[in-house]
Amino acid sequence: QSAIFNFQSLLTVILLLICTCAYIRALAPSLLDKNKTGLLGIFWKCARIGERKSPWVACCCLVMAFSILFLQ
Repeated sequence: QSAIFNFQSLLTVILLLICTCAYIRALAPSLLDKNKTGLLGIFWKCARIGERKSPWVACCCLVMAFSILFLQ
């Protein structure tokens, strides 16, 4: 199934998007900061979520990894 119809896969894709955007913004902030609005603004917002909620995002990543590795 695609990630749209499987809730766990959708959560995994969202977590990976948040982590990737935060990592890219840490390496090259100007790459995401120039696109704060519009369709590409989604990546800037994901980066902000990753930066501000990093302990929660990290905890969710660990729980998701445990779930994928041991519960499926």
